[in-house]
Amino acid sequence: MARLADRAAIITGGEGSIGMATARAFVAEGATVFLAGLSEPGLKAGAAELGDRAAWMVTDVTDSAAVKAAVDQAVERFGRLDIVVANAGIAGATGPIADYPEDAFDRTIAVHVRGAFLLCKHAVPHLTAGASIIITSSVVGLTAAPHIAGYSTAKHAQVGLMRTLAAELAPRAIRVNTIHPGPVANEFQHRVEEAATGAGRDAAAEIFDGMIPLHRHARPDEIARAMVFLASDDSSFTTGTTLAVDGGMSS
Repeated sequence: MARLADRAAIITGGEGSIGMATARAFVAEGATVFLAGLSEPGLKAGAAELGDRAAWMVTDVTDSAAVKAAVDQAVERFGRLDIVVANAGIAGATGPIADYPEDAFDRTIAVHVRGAFLLCKHAVPHLTAGASIIITSSVVGLTAAPHIAGYSTAKHAQVGLMRTLAAELAPRAIRVNTIHPGPVANEFQHRVEEAATGAGRDAAAEIFDGMIPLHRHARPDEIARAMVFLASDDSSFTTGTTLAVDGGMSS
């Protein structure tokens, strides 16, 4: 039996590589999926690929009214909401703390932390027992690195949000967890690596491979399979947990 049969999910950052890989995996397991994100062409293309089991809406996750509208539309379209994936993110700026741009710091916190908070705030009233909330953090939500004050701070803050919600929602049998990907082979990561190293794409990727015990980047579908685990009854006794899918970087 499909592990997510008859369940409905909303995924922010739904047009990105991890968001779409997760949507594909959810649909393959029987779910319907609502994609929320900023790129109208990307959302349209993603929903067209998934067919009648998907819907979409352009959504700024830092705007409370926009997030509420997306959640309400998902519930109206599918009649229920069982899985919430707060996946929207930006890389933010890089630089030493004394020079770190304040507007970039604020924006990074807004997208990752406020965005996850607003999605949970508006989705939770629609959830019933057995529902699952997944927040996409990062390996640097478990560790840290120089010159990424905005991104690392935001990813650690998401863990605090997750743990609060896991405790708050446990009496309702709603599970909340964070997932912590390491470097993933996608455009987002390539841009991060080039900015961090000052090297070209291939050279930067090789430098990062050297930091990963498994000595390679993850594929988006590998992150998606972990998402399915957290969304399904396979993880029915798992809440308040930080799941590292990072090739051993945080070990």
